[in-house]
Amino acid sequence: MFEKQYDVIVVGAGHAGSEAAAAAANMGSKTLLITMNLQNIAQMSCNPAMGGIAKGQIVREIDAMGGYSGIVSDTSAIQFKMLNKSKGPAMWSPRVQSDRMRFAEDWRLKLEQTPNLDFYQEMVAGLIIKNDKVVGVRTSLGLEVLGKTVICTNGTFLNGLIHIGDKQFGGGRAGERAATGITKDLIDVGFEAGRMKTGTPPRVDGRSLDYSKMIEQPGDDIPGKFSFSDETKPLTKQRSCYMTYTSDEVHDILREGFDRSPMFNGRIKSIGPRYCPSIEDKINRFADKDRHQLFVEPEGWNTVEVYVNGFSTSLPEDVQFNALRSVDGFENVKFFRPGYAIEYDYFPPTQLKHTLETKLVEGLYFAGQINGTTGYEEAACQGLMAGINAALKVQEKDEFILKRNEAYIGVLIDDLITKGTEEPYRMFTSRAEYRTLLRQDNADFRLTERSYNLGLASEERMRKMELKKEKSLKFVQFLKDLSVVPEEANPVLEEKKSSPMKQSDKVFKVFSRPQITMEDIKNFSGVQDFIEEEDLDEEMIEQTEIQVKYSGYIEKEKNNADKLNRLEDIRIPSNFDYSKIKSMSYEAREKLKKVQPATVSQASRISGVSPNDISVLLVYMGR
Repeated sequence: MFEKQYDVIVVGAGHAGSEAAAAAANMGSKTLLITMNLQNIAQMSCNPAMGGIAKGQIVREIDAMGGYSGIVSDTSAIQFKMLNKSKGPAMWSPRVQSDRMRFAEDWRLKLEQTPNLDFYQEMVAGLIIKNDKVVGVRTSLGLEVLGKTVICTNGTFLNGLIHIGDKQFGGGRAGERAATGITKDLIDVGFEAGRMKTGTPPRVDGRSLDYSKMIEQPGDDIPGKFSFSDETKPLTKQRSCYMTYTSDEVHDILREGFDRSPMFNGRIKSIGPRYCPSIEDKINRFADKDRHQLFVEPEGWNTVEVYVNGFSTSLPEDVQFNALRSVDGFENVKFFRPGYAIEYDYFPPTQLKHTLETKLVEGLYFAGQINGTTGYEEAACQGLMAGINAALKVQEKDEFILKRNEAYIGVLIDDLITKGTEEPYRMFTSRAEYRTLLRQDNADFRLTERSYNLGLASEERMRKMELKKEKSLKFVQFLKDLSVVPEEANPVLEEKKSSPMKQSDKVFKVFSRPQITMEDIKNFSGVQDFIEEEDLDEEMIEQTEIQVKYSGYIEKEKNNADKLNRLEDIRIPSNFDYSKIKSMSYEAREKLKKVQPATVSQASRISGVSPNDISVLLVYMGR
């Protein structure tokens, strides 16, 4: 039935588990992916979309690292949008609307084609831990599967409890049972656990909606894609989403059900995602607003099922239905299923190392919502990193950690481990202090070589990245060397209301002006010829424009990151005794003892540890 022993056992096949299994198997580890239902691999439990603000950057990083999320997002996309295009490139964020059924199918097929990967369908009911080391898992049928490492990616299934109005029942997702046993095993060996909540909106029948009363939201005129590889192509046709609004009438109907809402009557005690509130929470918190946006999102190319984004709720189903019927375009709406809230167990992530291995149990890794995060993309990147590090541990190789100035993935994991989270953690561009360096367009420059060295990114990926980098740099240098005379430049400058030139100057300098675009400088003698001679594609041209326009900002952030990395290089011994440092504040000593940071830089980011505490620590360490 099984191999005698696996290198890596992955528990759960959501976004975290799928990436973890793919990474470990692709690095040569004998891997088992065990899940309660093989039909639901990489299921989109909530909205049918990937990417968005900061999340799109994460998907591109996963892709550059050799993960599958970017490729599957492309193959199952029904619409592509680059968000924040009116802002600087650090804020540009790709997002796709996905075909939910195709997304799950494409993920499963990708995993089935991955060597070294076995599958098994059953609930994991416990972990086998001996001498503070994980040695395998135990299933609900009593089968014991041995593994050198285990990655838990349990999502919302650990003691999951679903709420719809005053009804509640056990479940990990609509129509699926909860998972039990693992939480008890972990608490028994000393882990601290907590409860979190998330919610999802009703799904409705698109045939019952009147789209003429809504505002159409089409995709980009020239759609892009997520993956840097040539395995996928941009969309040639797209499906539109639509937007409508709630109203005072809708809010009044919803308020009538508040006394039956588990969120307000005390039945739900755990904390939900602040940045993705339920509709009842929005009405309560933003009482001054007379309407809220609703995004009407198709669930695929051919299905009539529609996702009502912005109407997440756990109110009674009759209240949900009556309220939605008062929304423009929803007057004759038919439900496929009501919205619901779900509570589940999580483990505060300060109990992890930066590799996502637990501090208490060797060889045990956590990834995804078990760490208190929310979102497919956040889960997927943790799964990728856990899979990589589990494989490296088995191979007795050095751990792999991304720093805050190297990837959004590094920011996310560092935030979780050093600060913890008491509410579902979601990634934002504002969380990254080096976001000018961590753009979606340069994820391949930042990460492909590192992935290639791990054995994940292919030789073809590596060569493609090197060619893009080489040609972009060559184009930048060409613009630094090429001069333009006032007679040629001034008509363009005047048209763009930019001050005219009095003498010849380098094209690079003219291009650096905020009003001037790549289309403008293509008109200067020699530029278009160079583009054609060098056979530059859109990615290379875009990369050149960003390097010219933002060179000052990029250089400044690199210098700041270098300063941070000096502290990152000062390692704190794993057995360091903070209680001896009497001149450090009591709070700082307690926080440092609990988190056990690996470096001085990580210590400086722990909430409650002041710059003065860090100075004392450096003095004590002889620095």
